[in-house]
Amino acid sequence: MVSVTGLFDNYSDAQVAVDNLVQAGISHDDISVVASNADGSYDDRSSDTADAAGTGAGIGALVGSAGGLLTGLGVMAIPGVGPVVAAGWLAATAAGAAAGALAGGAAGGLIGALTDSGVPSEDAHVYAEGVRRGGTLVTARVTEGAEEDAARSILQNSNWVDIDQRRAAYADDGWTAFDEKADPFSPEEIEEERRRYAARIPPVL
Repeated sequence: MVSVTGLFDNYSDAQVAVDNLVQAGISHDDISVVASNADGSYDDRSSDTADAAGTGAGIGALVGSAGGLLTGLGVMAIPGVGPVVAAGWLAATAAGAAAGALAGGAAGGLIGALTDSGVPSEDAHVYAEGVRRGGTLVTARVTEGAEEDAARSILQNSNWVDIDQRRAAYADDGWTAFDEKADPFSPEEIEEERRRYAARIPPVL
């Protein structure tokens, strides 16, 4: 199995991606979502613990839910990112990695979970920073080859963030790497980030 990951600026785009992954035959158990909840928007629609984050049932709530993208997901805190709502195997790994980091482990939180799943370290830093700044990660475990290509195409066609362009945009502001010791973005800073990229035109495929 390999993992395919996409970063999304908007929850609605992430929901489309999850819907299409499921319609393509990828199991709920193999899809994970981690989304910023710095503004508390989803507190009343999420469970009180991170335990729910590791279940396929949480992903099931993403698909066709009248309540919105993140209904029924687990609430957790990730160092450097702040509060998130999450579901699936990556979220469970991130929770375990964060606990390990607090106990003296080498790699913690979201960076550790992403790199353990096969994401290159330089990309993992951009993904983690993207969630810190209000984004949503969708990650799917798939078989290598045709299913991998199909999953990547689904995420890209759902208006994923071009990771190289976003890395360059962050670097223009002096960013070099995700810092789990940094203060999480405030709701006001996240809103400013979302406005900054709202006019981004999806690439022509």
